[in-house]
Order: sequence, then structure tokens, then C-alpha cells
Amino acid sequence: MTSMTERHKTLEKNVTLLGVCALVAVAIGGIVEIAPLFWIDNTIEKVEGMRPYTPLEQAGRDIYVREGCYVCHSQMIRPFRDETERYGHYSLAAESMYDHPFQWGSKRTGPDLARVGGKYSDGWHVQHLTDPESVVPESVMPKYGFLAKNALEVPDIAANLTALRHVGVPYSDKDVAMAAADLKAQADPEADQGDFAARYPKAQVRDFDGDPGRLTEMDALVAYLQVLGTMVDVNGAAAQEELAAEHGR
Repeated sequence: MTSMTERHKTLEKNVTLLGVCALVAVAIGGIVEIAPLFWIDNTIEKVEGMRPYTPLEQAGRDIYVREGCYVCHSQMIRPFRDETERYGHYSLAAESMYDHPFQWGSKRTGPDLARVGGKYSDGWHVQHLTDPESVVPESVMPKYGFLAKNALEVPDIAANLTALRHVGVPYSDKDVAMAAADLKAQADPEADQGDFAARYPKAQVRDFDGDPGRLTEMDALVAYLQVLGTMVDVNGAAAQEELAAEHGR
């Protein structure tokens, strides 16, 4: 016992030795956590229906992040009854697989938005963003009416998609090549859509901000909000995940 105490005192008094031991301990812990990932093809179970964001949705997501919406809104419904009854089916890992960075959040001043897509009309979202208290009297959310006045300007949306492809988002060469055209076409039902619907299943094509003559930041943000939680059949996907877990995958 005395020998162990003496060794501990020596370790505490020797900064170099303490640093080396701490480094070894951290290295061992890191290897134990990271090494298994090299033998796993994918840590997220893929589910049918999940796809990358369209250029317009991605632009809206960038605005969402730029304006700090994630500070007050989470996108992570936990598997607890009080959450699922209020917000909908609990979030699946696959639903965040193309988010860089993910928007799970850490607090909720406002409600969770993981399943807000399709819950309200485009007009409701525009009004809520313009004057939150007009639709939710107790809201403390800032006003974002300026988004409807700002023309949507994305210097190089193709470069954005290319960067996301480098971190694993499966945009095809055609997706990148057509990015600028897709960005505008999704908000203009009269435009030539080409194979847009085939490349982005379930993508909603329409004017989102109520001003068909202009493509605005409001169009992009509403397009993003309206797609949240709508890509996959959560009940079927959840059953798929549970089955995979039972088989040890």
C-alpha cells in the first residue's frame, strides 16, 4: 500500500511522467472507441426514401444555420412518450445522415422541428417568420420578414454540393452540374423540371413565399422547413432499424 502511495506521489510531482501517462490513457480510450469503426461498413442503417437535400433546400438549411435557428429549436425527438405525443415519431439516425453539421440542438426555446414538414402551410410559415406573435401570441422569436425581401443569392451552389460530396453526401455528377438550374426550378412550377423529380424523390415544386416573380431567401427557408421529417416512412424505417438491431447488425 505504501509502495503504491509513493508511486502516486512520484507521478503527481513529475509533470513529464504525468503527461505521458495521460497521453497513453487517452490513446487507449480513443483506440477502443474508434477502431471498431474501421470494421463496420456503415454505422447508420440506411432506410428507403432518404435522399440528399435539393439545392434549394440546402440553401434554406444554410440560411437556417446562418440565422441561428438551431439555438432555440432542436431537430431530435427522443423516444419518450411526452415527446412523441407532442412532436411525432422519434427521430431516426438515418434522417441526419446527410446533415453537415447535424441540427439536433441542445435546448428548446421553441418546439422541435424534426417533423415540421407538411404540418403547416407555406403561408403559415411565411407569416410566422414575418411576425411570429401574429400566429403564436406567446412567441419570443425574432422577426425574419427581411428574408422575403432578400433575393436568394448563392454564389456557387455547385461548389456547395461538391464540398458536401467530399464528406459523403451522394450527389451525382448531374446533380452538381444541374445545381444552379435546380435551385431556381424548384420554386417555379412553370420551369422545365427535366428529371428533377427522379433525382430528388418527393421534392416539393412550387412557389414557397407567395411571390412567384422573385426567388427569395424566404423561398429557400420555407422549402427546407417543409421537407423536414417527410423523406422517410418513419414507422417502416423504425421497424427496419429494430430488426437490424435484433440481428446484431
